[in-house]
Amino acid sequence: MVGKSKTAHTLLRRSTTLTVVVAAVLSNAAQAQQAATPSTSVLEEVLVTAERREVSLQDTPASATVLTADAIAAQGIDNVSEIQQVAPSVAINTYNRSTFINIRGVGISQSAPTSNPGVAYYIDGVFIPHEQFIAQSFFDFESIEVLRGPQGTLTGQNSTGGAIYVRTPTPDFDEFSGYIDQTIGDYDWYRTVAALNIPVTDTLAVRVSGVYDDRGGFTDNIGPSSAEPGSGTDQAVRAAVRYQPVEGATFDLRYEYFKRETDNNAVKNRADLVTRDPFTIEEDALSFLDQDGYRASLEGRFDLPADTQLRVLTSYFDAETTDQADGDRTATAPAVPANLPTSGANTTIYPGRIGFTHQELETFVTEVNFLSRGEGALQWVVGGFYMDETSPVQVYRDNRSTVTYTQSNSTIDTELTNESISAFGQVDYRFNDRWAVDVGLRQSKDKQEYTRFVIPGPPPPGCFPCTTDVESDETTGRVGVKYFANDDVMMYGTVSRGYKAGGINLDPRLPNYDPETNEVAELGIKSTVADGRLRINGAVFYSEYDGIQLSALVPLGTTFIPNTLNAAPAEIYGAELELTGQFGGLGFNLGLSALQSEFTEDAMLTDSQTNTNRLVPEGSIVPFAPEMTANAGIQYEFLIGNMTLTPRVQVSYLDEQLATPFRYQATTVPSRTITDLRVTLVPMDNLRLEAFATNVFDKEYISAQLQDASSARGGMLYGAPRQYGVRAKFDF
Repeated sequence: MVGKSKTAHTLLRRSTTLTVVVAAVLSNAAQAQQAATPSTSVLEEVLVTAERREVSLQDTPASATVLTADAIAAQGIDNVSEIQQVAPSVAINTYNRSTFINIRGVGISQSAPTSNPGVAYYIDGVFIPHEQFIAQSFFDFESIEVLRGPQGTLTGQNSTGGAIYVRTPTPDFDEFSGYIDQTIGDYDWYRTVAALNIPVTDTLAVRVSGVYDDRGGFTDNIGPSSAEPGSGTDQAVRAAVRYQPVEGATFDLRYEYFKRETDNNAVKNRADLVTRDPFTIEEDALSFLDQDGYRASLEGRFDLPADTQLRVLTSYFDAETTDQADGDRTATAPAVPANLPTSGANTTIYPGRIGFTHQELETFVTEVNFLSRGEGALQWVVGGFYMDETSPVQVYRDNRSTVTYTQSNSTIDTELTNESISAFGQVDYRFNDRWAVDVGLRQSKDKQEYTRFVIPGPPPPGCFPCTTDVESDETTGRVGVKYFANDDVMMYGTVSRGYKAGGINLDPRLPNYDPETNEVAELGIKSTVADGRLRINGAVFYSEYDGIQLSALVPLGTTFIPNTLNAAPAEIYGAELELTGQFGGLGFNLGLSALQSEFTEDAMLTDSQTNTNRLVPEGSIVPFAPEMTANAGIQYEFLIGNMTLTPRVQVSYLDEQLATPFRYQATTVPSRTITDLRVTLVPMDNLRLEAFATNVFDKEYISAQLQDASSARGGMLYGAPRQYGVRAKFDF
């Protein structure tokens, strides 16, 4: 414990020293720039919409990163994984069909059929409940909000680590407009994004946008398969209709369809005997990962007397994913011959296999809010939330084939239903020019029902089909105090609590797992200085993380079964700092986080490498909790006649992290530093030309460590090598 504490203090001290040095350098550069070319340019006000209304980031008592459309474009964010390169304390791992988001070491590490993420993800106010369907159709955004720490009041369950809110542009009544945005890069990358805004009448407008993103792989498959793992195509179309029949009434109808067709992940076999080249694999399977689905929502806002408003949002989401993987990750492992049984002994001798998975998800969500309007001292919102979802899952393993799935000798066939009901309220009251309080409360009730039709191995007597249900009932929320030192500086202190529901394991002989909770105390400051040109936000926090839900395989009878269990409690504490500056042509941003985590009790957990229960001693670090993250970018806009030329350099650093509580080479994701360069030319107001190079120094790094699953071996995913490209955007 003493050693851990010293490490944390050293980490925080180094972080603070680095912050002071960088701030001083940037401040001197900014003063020089201001003296050389006086400018009236200031930072734009940044708004947060997570509180069901537009609120200034500088008045929000929470650590948050908000990226506007301009910032998203300037920093080249093209997929959800790249958020971790621009937001402190965020770790994102995307592999197989899932995207695992962890904030401050809290979120999710591996999927199980009944698991839920710990970072809530929203698109236009619509809750996306599972990690399998949040990475698709990442395009045409107005803003991305990353909220760190529990969001237990307005976001509710599945937000023990935080929340990400994505907003897309709303239709505009004023003018016909649109754009075409084309990117071409090496490794056969072609990405086209287009949008069109059509004002039909003074009260009706339509916006349609779409993306076609085709990427070649960075990895060569030298096996006999024609599949090229790592390559694939994303297509999506989004339509939005805004209707305002009378003043004070607005209807927003949104629809989105997405389709993803890929050759699955390029997983490097850790035991590869042919080549150690990280971008060379050898597979004989016809690997693929296909996803498609749609979401539709209707949101209505109605102004009521006494400066109040009614908001109603209802949505429907329907999607499916199908994937096939080379389960042995080689081109040489033989399958079990037809004349032999697929017993454990024979699959050890003949390890060749195919893994095949199919999952569907159907989700219905409704939320109703009453909220205050206007600029009064008292601001409030109350509401209710209801979600109902169904998800059938089939997982097959074929030990008699190594090319494509033909028959199953190990089958998982289940259906999950989730129901969630919540009531919540939040009050923000400003007593005077200096002091305000923020109090929120949410009561949530979750019910999960899990039916197993088939599981590997012989079923328990008289059980199948076997249905189990479990209920979770929790109270979460936030209490905060805000102190406004002046119009430009706000300090706050909050205590918040978030929760994630418990659930049911695949095999009925395994126990259910309990809810996960996270209680956090946070102190922070929001400030805007230098006449609106420099924004400095920071926070320190202490977290008590209890009931951590971890997944692994466990031996049960003659086979291994996915199992989720609750780990020992943990404490996590740290600090975060963000700087954003704009001084004439000079713009810069800096984000830093220092984090310390440890389990506070001994616990017996399943080791994914040995598939046995082992001791995780007190003091062990929490998975996906990097001790430090950092990101920085600097750009300068040169005026050349009527044109502008803006070179930009940005760097991101992500410290080492573990994929499980056990440290092995196979569970360690090493630290990495990635540098990107961009040069943007704006020859006229409606044309933007860009040349870029990502991972300029061609850093070779592991982006994710995959653990063994019931259908396929684990392995390593490597991050993208150096890539060059050009981009052009034309507005009309």
